[in-house]
Amino acid sequence: MERIAVDLKGRPYDICLGQGLIATAGALLTPYARDGRVLIVTDTHVGQYVLPQFAASLQDAGLSYAAHLLPAGEGAKSWAELERLVDWLLGEHVERSDHIIALGGGVVGDITGFAAHIVKRGCRFVQVPTTLLAQVDSSVGGKTAINSAAGKNLVGAFHQPALVIIDPDVLETLPRRELGAGYAEVVKYGLIDAPEFFDWCEANIDAFMAGDAEARRYAIARSVEAKARIVAADEQELTGVRALLNLGHTFGHALEAETGYSEKLLHGEAVAAGMALAFRYSVRRGHCAEDEAVRVAAHLDKARLPTTLRAAHVDASGDRLVEHMLHDKKKSGGTLPFLLVNGIGKTFLAKDVDLADMADFLDAERDR
Repeated sequence: MERIAVDLKGRPYDICLGQGLIATAGALLTPYARDGRVLIVTDTHVGQYVLPQFAASLQDAGLSYAAHLLPAGEGAKSWAELERLVDWLLGEHVERSDHIIALGGGVVGDITGFAAHIVKRGCRFVQVPTTLLAQVDSSVGGKTAINSAAGKNLVGAFHQPALVIIDPDVLETLPRRELGAGYAEVVKYGLIDAPEFFDWCEANIDAFMAGDAEARRYAIARSVEAKARIVAADEQELTGVRALLNLGHTFGHALEAETGYSEKLLHGEAVAAGMALAFRYSVRRGHCAEDEAVRVAAHLDKARLPTTLRAAHVDASGDRLVEHMLHDKKKSGGTLPFLLVNGIGKTFLAKDVDLADMADFLDAERDR
C-alpha cells in the first residue's frame, strides 16, 4: 500500500492507494468507527457490485454498519436526495465525532461530503472512490456540492475528508465508457503543467485501458500526487493555483448544462471536449501552436472521448453556451476567467476573454 499525504495546515490527511484495499478496508477504518459502527453512503450500482465485499471487510474487522443507497447517476446530486440523506443520518443518530463513509463515484462523494458538512454543523467523512474519475479527482481536495436548477455544483462547501482509500481493482467493475470518462481527468494533469506525464499517457494508454495493473497504479498515483500538491498550495482557490485544475471545465459544464446533466454526456466526457475546445480557442487567440491542439485531440480521440460539440451531442448556438457559462461559480466581479494554454503542460488563467468572441468561436465549432 502506498500513502500519499495531503499536507493541509492543521488538517492533513492520507490517501491510501493499493490493490485489494476494498477487501481489507475494515482494518484501515477501525480508528474512524464510533462504538464499532460506521455509516455508509453509496448508490444502487455500487451497492450491488462493491458494497458486499466492502461490508465483508468491515465484518472481518469486527465493525457493524448501516447503509443508505442513493439512486445511481448525476440526478442524485439534488436537494431532494440531500434532504433524504440528512434525514437518514439524523435517524441513525449521527454524531459530530462520526466519520461518514462515501463509497462510490464522484456523485456519492460530493453529496456525502456536503451532507457531512451541514449535518449537526459538521461531521467528518471518509472517501472510498470506486470510479476512476473520483479516484484521480473528486475524492481529493474537499470540494463538495449538489446541483441546482441554475447549474452544476453551485450549492456546496469546502469540506476535506479525513482519509481517502483508493483500490484500483474496483475499476474492473466499470463500463468502458466510465473508464474513459475518468481518463480525461488523468490526461488533464499532464496538460496543466506536466508535459512528461502527457507523454507517458500517449505511450501507455493501450496498457491502461487493457487493465494493466502497474499502468493504472502509476496513472492514479501521479494524478493524486499532482492534485494533493495543488490543493495544499491553494485549498480554496484564493491564489489562482487551484483554478488550474479546472482546465476544460468552464466549457465542459456548459456542455453538461445543455445536455441536461444526463447520461447523454458524462462529466469526464464533457471535460475532454472542454479541454479540446480550450486548446483550439488558445490557437485562435495566438497562444498555442495548432499542432499541439491537434495532438491533444488525437489522444482524446484514441481514448474514445468527444473532442467536438457534435461528438458531445451539442448543437446549441455560441450565445446559448456562453449563457450557460455565465452561471459558472468561478465568475467574479462580472468577469469569467478561462483556463487557456500556451501549449501542452502550459496552462494559464485568462481574465480578458471577450464573451462575444467566445460565442463566435463556439458557433464556428458547430461545423467541426
